[in-house]
Amino acid sequence: MLMTATTLAEDTIGEEISTLMDDFTAETTPFSAGKIGHFGEVLRSGTTVFVAFLPGTDYADFIAVSKRLRDEGMRPVPHIVARSVPDKAVLDENLRQLVSEAGIDEVLIIGGAVDQPVGTFSDSMQIMETGLLDKHGINRIGVAGHPEGSPDITDDGIRQALAWKNGFAERTGAELYVVTQFCFEAEPIIAWDKAIQAEGNRLPIRIGVPGLATIKTLLNYAKACGVGQSMNFLKRQARNVPKLVMASAPDKQIVELARYQARDPKCGITGVHMYPLGGLKKTAKWAYAVLDEKYDMNREANGFKVNVDL
Repeated sequence: MLMTATTLAEDTIGEEISTLMDDFTAETTPFSAGKIGHFGEVLRSGTTVFVAFLPGTDYADFIAVSKRLRDEGMRPVPHIVARSVPDKAVLDENLRQLVSEAGIDEVLIIGGAVDQPVGTFSDSMQIMETGLLDKHGINRIGVAGHPEGSPDITDDGIRQALAWKNGFAERTGAELYVVTQFCFEAEPIIAWDKAIQAEGNRLPIRIGVPGLATIKTLLNYAKACGVGQSMNFLKRQARNVPKLVMASAPDKQIVELARYQARDPKCGITGVHMYPLGGLKKTAKWAYAVLDEKYDMNREANGFKVNVDL
């Protein structure tokens, strides 16, 4: 039988999904880490795990979780939250401890969603300008991306910051990449990526994807984090009351992003970051089922359903 170009393209979707998901990263906090007996029982060896620093976090616990992840076979990437750092001396000591005690060689720097900075830093660029990352041998740096904008910075401010970070990478040789806030639909992500590539972005992008969680849980996180236009997607889903307590998976979003990554040569997306909003265990189990191709495609719904018990 002669296969059309469309059929051939559709037959590659499994490979495209695997490519997008291949090196997915995950996330934890000191509190949620306490619910995990051993990270090696949940995640495969060598998985990159971001350690979120939330307001009120004890820094000793933060360092301890980073060290634990390293000891249990993971690659910890701690958050450095600019507005939660008192001053340069504290930043210097914090980085020293992370490197010496947890073997850190990579960080994610964000501004932080707090109304007032606790000290002298108000944005990630000020952290990078201190020269302390280079002093402590940290050359790989994640920075924040906002496909749907942010309540903490204007759209113009976001554009200027991304341009500055591209320039910083060029003049210093630092290995910068973007990790975005979670979004619920592929369409605004794709539009954003095309826009920033046209404006000159050259930093690779890891798209934030919500892990397995109920619609009710996703709505609560979206409201708390100020997620933008794809919030309408959740509101539409929430109109079906029984769906509020059913687990929602980002299968349709993954399919559309995988197609875009594979078929648009200008695409800046290199992978995904899974936000375990419904718990790390369920999110990891779902992600590995996708990687292992334990799913059935639903071409009519433009998604898939994994064949594992979650």
